[in-house]
Amino acid sequence: MSSDVIINLAPDAEALEQAPRSNGKRLVVIILAVAAVLIAGGAVAYKLLGTGAASNEAAAGKEAAPSDTYVEAPPMLVNLRTADGDTRFLKLRFIVVATDAGHAEELKAKLPAVLDALQPFLRELRPEDLNGSAALFRVKEEMMARAIDALGPGVVRDVLIQDLVQQ
Repeated sequence: MSSDVIINLAPDAEALEQAPRSNGKRLVVIILAVAAVLIAGGAVAYKLLGTGAASNEAAAGKEAAPSDTYVEAPPMLVNLRTADGDTRFLKLRFIVVATDAGHAEELKAKLPAVLDALQPFLRELRPEDLNGSAALFRVKEEMMARAIDALGPGVVRDVLIQDLVQQ
């Protein structure tokens, strides 16, 4: 008895029709893409419409509030404290923001007192204290605290550092 077995490796047309297609996967991808577009569009619409009304109210409130007054301090050049005795300098330019125009005149008159309050702090800085991203923030906060101590509360709104150069 000789039986020849023929194995057909090519798929039948019937077998292909019966196999599940990947239409389900395509449908899920399409649904997710449409949902993402709708969510993004809704977020953009909310941002544009919500911010528009809020910005108009903020602009109206900003016009009614007195504007900030900027007082530029003269550039400061101080020695930095070093452990090895090398000469290192810090050059600093900054602006003090007064809460209103009336306090700006007081700030201009008392600016030498502010500079005098900043000198000991700046001279005690080491070059290592000025490294890193948080160094500018720490220096600015300390300058703000010393300006408030020299002028009193309610006079200074902020200290803006223009240049902070270590040589």
